[in-house]
Amino acid sequence: MAKGKYFRGASRRSILQQFGAAAVGISFAGGLAACGKGGGGRKVNFYNWDTYIGETTLADFQAATGVSVEMSLFATNDELFARLRAGNPGFDVIVPSNEFVTRMSQAQMIQELDRAKIPNFANLLPEFQDAAFDPGRRYSMPYTWLVLGIGYRKDKMRNGEVPNSWRYLFDSPQYAGRIALLSESADLMRLCAKYKGHSVNNIPDAMLTEIEQMLIRQKPNIKAFHEDDGQDMLASGEVDIVLEYNGDIAQLMAGEGGDAFGFVVPQEGTLINSDCLCIPTGAPNPDDAHAFINYLLDGEAGKKITETILYPTPNAAARELMPDGYKNNGVIFPAADLMAKSEYGAFEGDERSRLYEEIFTRINAA
Repeated sequence: MAKGKYFRGASRRSILQQFGAAAVGISFAGGLAACGKGGGGRKVNFYNWDTYIGETTLADFQAATGVSVEMSLFATNDELFARLRAGNPGFDVIVPSNEFVTRMSQAQMIQELDRAKIPNFANLLPEFQDAAFDPGRRYSMPYTWLVLGIGYRKDKMRNGEVPNSWRYLFDSPQYAGRIALLSESADLMRLCAKYKGHSVNNIPDAMLTEIEQMLIRQKPNIKAFHEDDGQDMLASGEVDIVLEYNGDIAQLMAGEGGDAFGFVVPQEGTLINSDCLCIPTGAPNPDDAHAFINYLLDGEAGKKITETILYPTPNAAARELMPDGYKNNGVIFPAADLMAKSEYGAFEGDERSRLYEEIFTRINAA
């Protein structure tokens, strides 16, 4: 299953949720379902988000190297972390998001990469060749990056306004009953802090109390806390304004009737995420894992991935091959002044993660 024309509007998580937990066991080799077919020869076991690969990428890699790829799917970073916490069950390459790269490296769940085996590192944009969450790129290579913002139905915005503040989602009754927020507790807390003029990191306890009270006040105006299928709710008309990732709304806008929708990064700035390629500790095929990561960083391979999933690419060689309609798309690549106000969320320890979850539970139950 590839994100693109066959699944236009489907998020990287939503398809797993449609099919339930059994979908985690689905494997793909060469882009085709291969459930229960072990086969011989060299193989890379790839643990990825759903709908997050080019339509022919796995088959192309096998054709180029003779190494097949079996791709299994996870739905959240928490699920990925839990699956590997007790030990690697056999994965060679995984795709954690930025703060989970930090968390997993600290827990010795991922191994240092051999840069000599990843010469396509040179294809990366300079700003992605290092990362605060992984200094020196010891443990990760960037796969995509993404930002959270507000997707909206243009004809439902009053007087044609652009909802360019987090206020519309977090602190206003203006679109009562027509609002959907992402159910990721940490992201929600951080974006509320950004709305209040604070960094997304090191949020004081007093501000977290204010955020909890604000969202409890806002709760009657919220239609749903969605599981990263907000673009589907927007497309169906179930809601008019939604917290979602830019790539998901870009896909919606690129589809039939896409002119009806808009996306904006609020004026206060936003949260940046980056999904990364890592090799888990105990990977059975580390050499082929390095070769697969190197292949995904190839310019032409990266182009095929990017034109399918429509997320921002950190790969300069791939971006150069993309059409101007992609490179100049303000949804995919937000304006520099907005990006300057935006930040990555840092892993601040398990205790802080649990606190965010507890606050969200109370909000959800209010």
